[in-house]
Order: sequence, then C-alpha cells, then structure tokens
Amino acid sequence: MGTADRARDITSELWSMANKLRGNMDASEFRNYILGFMFYRYLSEHQETYLVSEDILSPEDGQTVNDAYRSEAAGEDLQDYLEDIAGVLGYAISPENTWATIVEKVHNDKIAPSDFQDMFDDFNRNAVINVRAENDFREIFTDVNLGNTRLGNSTTARAKALSGIVELVDRFDYNDEAGHDILGDVYEYLIAQFAGNSGKKAGEFYTPHQVSKVLAKLVALGAPDDDEPFTVYDPTMGSGSLLLTVKSELPHGEKPGKVRFHGQELNTTTYNLARMNLMMHGIDYQNMTLSNADTLEEDWPDGTDAHGVDHPRSFDAVVANPPYSMKWDNNPKKLKDPRFKDYGALAPASKADFAFVLHGIYHLNDNGTMAIVLPHGVLFRGAAEGKIRKTIIEKNQLDAVVGLPAGLFYSTGIPTTVLVFKKSRKTKDIFFIDASKDFEKGKKQNILRDEDISKIVEAYKNRIDIEKYAHVATLDEIKENEFNLNIPRYVDTFEEEEPIDLAQVKADIADIDTEIAKLEKEFAAMEAQLVETDKGTEK
Repeated sequence: MGTADRARDITSELWSMANKLRGNMDASEFRNYILGFMFYRYLSEHQETYLVSEDILSPEDGQTVNDAYRSEAAGEDLQDYLEDIAGVLGYAISPENTWATIVEKVHNDKIAPSDFQDMFDDFNRNAVINVRAENDFREIFTDVNLGNTRLGNSTTARAKALSGIVELVDRFDYNDEAGHDILGDVYEYLIAQFAGNSGKKAGEFYTPHQVSKVLAKLVALGAPDDDEPFTVYDPTMGSGSLLLTVKSELPHGEKPGKVRFHGQELNTTTYNLARMNLMMHGIDYQNMTLSNADTLEEDWPDGTDAHGVDHPRSFDAVVANPPYSMKWDNNPKKLKDPRFKDYGALAPASKADFAFVLHGIYHLNDNGTMAIVLPHGVLFRGAAEGKIRKTIIEKNQLDAVVGLPAGLFYSTGIPTTVLVFKKSRKTKDIFFIDASKDFEKGKKQNILRDEDISKIVEAYKNRIDIEKYAHVATLDEIKENEFNLNIPRYVDTFEEEEPIDLAQVKADIADIDTEIAKLEKEFAAMEAQLVETDKGTEK
C-alpha cells in the first residue's frame, strides 16, 4: 500500500470514529480538538526522536524513550534541560506532560481533569523559552477549549470526552509500509474532510488540492533547478495547504531548508491550523515566518516603517486564494500606500479583489511569478477596477489568464480564474486559457483531474494558440477590447450545431403520423370490442 493510500485509509477511519465521538458538536468545532491533539502528539514524538538521535537519551533494554526521559530529567535541573531542548526544537515538553505520559494516564484511568489544562499550560510556559521561536509556538493551542460545555456538562464529563479524543488520536501508527511518517499527510486529508463538511466556511481555511496544484505548478515553472533557497509568500494563507503544495512542485522542494515559507492570515483559528500544518509536514520553525493579521490593513512582511520609509520584502513566488469580492476600507489615504499608489485608483470598498492583486505584485521579486485565484469579475468590471486593470496591462505585469470550471470550491459554485503575473516579461502579449469545460463532475464539487491540470500547464509552457482552448492575445487586441479581459473575447469555444436535414425531418413526421393513425385505428377496434362485451354482460 502506497503512502497516499495508507494516509487516506487512516483518515477515513479517523473521520468515521471522530463523527461518533463528537456527538452533537459541530464538525468545524470538533476539528480543533482532533487536529490539536494530533499536533501535540507530533510535537511530543518529534521531541523523543530528537533526544534519541542526538544521544541525549539512551533507553536501557525494555525501557521506553518516555521512561528514559522521565528518569534522566529527574536527575537534572529540569529547567536547564527544557532550555536545551527548546534551543534546538523551538519548544519543549516536560516529562509529566508528554504524549506518552498522558496516554499512559488515560489507559490506566489515572487521568485527572486538571491534567489536560496542566499539559497546555506547561507547553505555553515552555513555548517562550526560545525567543526566536516564540511567534511560532505561542498560544498555538488556544482553540482547544477545555471548558467547552458541548464536551460535557461537568469537569469530569469533559475530561472523559478529552480522554476519548486522546485514545482516538493514539490509536493509529502514522507510518507507511516503508516506515515514513505520514502524520502530516493524515492531518492534511483531515483538514480537507472538515472543509467538505463546513460549507461556505471552508473557503476561509482551505483551497481544494487540485486548484492548489494549478497555482503551484505555474509558479514553480520559473524556479531554478538548484539548491539555492526559494521564497514563497501567501498573503491569505488559510491552513497553509497552498504553501505546502508549492513545496511539493519545486525542484528539490523536499530538501530541508530549500523553501522559505511566508504567510499571513487574519483568522486566528485558521492561523493556528497553518502553523500546525507546516510543522507537521516537517517544516522547521526557522524556515517559516507566519503572521496573524489583516493583510490589506497591515502590510506585511515589512512594508513602511514608522518614518514612512519603504522596506518591502519580495519573494520568488506569491500564491493566493483570497476571499472573493470582500469589503475593505478603501480610505483615500491608501492611495499613498506604496502597494497601491502607482495604479491610479483603489479597489472599490465592496470588492477588494484588486487590492489583493496589487499587494501580491508589490511583494513579487523581479524574476518571480505570482498566481492568484479570483472571480471572473476582475476581468471585465469597469470604473476603478477597469483603471487598475489597464495600468497593470500597460506596466506589462499580467502574463496569463486561466479560466477554471465552476463548482470547484467548497465556498462558492461560481467559475473562477487564475491570473499569472510577472514583473520582468520579454513579450507584451497575454496568454488566455479556457479550461472551464475540462473537469469531472462530482456529487458536491466538480474535480480537476490530473490530466486537466497537465493540459493547463503544458499550454502555458508552450504558449501557442490551441483551437477552442488557448490564445496568445497581442496588446493591440487587448486595446481593441478596451482592456476587457473576458475570456470568450479571446478564446472562441462556440460549437456549431449539426445542420438540420429538413427532408429527413419531414419524412420522420410522416412516419409518426402514419404510426399515430395506425394506433388510433387499433384503439378504436379495442374500444368497440369492449362495448360489445359490456352489452353481452348486461343481457
């Protein structure tokens, strides 16, 4: 069984049992407990691996790593011990609060209601030992609400419910047949499952994996095939899945330290999911810089300082799936913001789409690529948006427009478009792809198949006209269309209907008339026979 199959099987079992365990609690709320405890297990076992691999611990025959840890730490100054661990890992877990210790208490019915609170309190204290890692681990378990009455009406009942979650998360061996850790993959699949059951709320934290692959492949095409660090930024990162997908598509992306991750997310719960998600996929805290803030209101990373001096960070790739046409504060003062000032207008207050576009372009380096998913309205809406779109085109920053099928997202059924931007382009044309008809119909969502994604990427790489699918539009064509980028203006997908054979239609009608006459005659005969039968019965 392959890694992906093993991860899916575990996820399926976990999901089924979690649904029974959560009772009347909403799936989106229960998510925080399952994923939170999974992450705690990961951190604890990751610490064990470190302690053994660095020969800090040497368990004796028959002794578990956790027993060795408790014994070793008892003979030392515990605080010094924890500081040494946190100095490397960025965090530390005390012996009395390791995952193995908690599981042991649960199995032996020795868990006290206060043990769960102690566990997280202890982690929060230790999470600030390493000041370089404080932002990565501080308050990461905030959403695991131990006092939630939906877990139970009493402290004891809640402790019992939490013990059930511990047993569920501990039930599985998160390794494939080759011994590779797949806990991160299981976590990612579970996020997708919770997204599928969250309706419109899913759009706040999850981009469907197949859509992420489109964006990731497009920005990875320009990446150099070397060992130099590659920087990627997602200004609306959700649970971080899109960032991780970029890593998987990059040359040498799996090499530790190759990719430097930057992301910002407004929703605190989702921000916590992202921190967990990246670390559970083996991303060292030193290779991720994540922020919990409003991207449009607080330019990040860096931006302007207190004296108004511009200090922007730029990246090799920018990817984003921002909230579509959301409201934002387009105060005229923002025309002085270096992100927006060179485009002559601000995105309208009711539609922030172009604010996200300009933010992303601003943080793209001269040789990088940006791919962003947006509603089709950005292609043709007028007024301020029309002015911004025209300026972007005149600056020669828009490289391609890709129309995706409708119904791909959990949060909306509308068709979307992927816009690709570059700051250093050798040509002044724009490449249009209409991929709206290539998908597999699903029960809840439509699905982009691997062949559909490959078709998009190959067309983008080759950049030539493909009948009813792709077109290289010159700047003159764009101007003739008054900078309207609506895809049907450039890619003609009209299918002519088969010509109607009038003679055949007349012949078919004549045959039908003949058949009707025949049936009417047969019906009249049967009716007459029934009348005769009724008369005989009356006699």
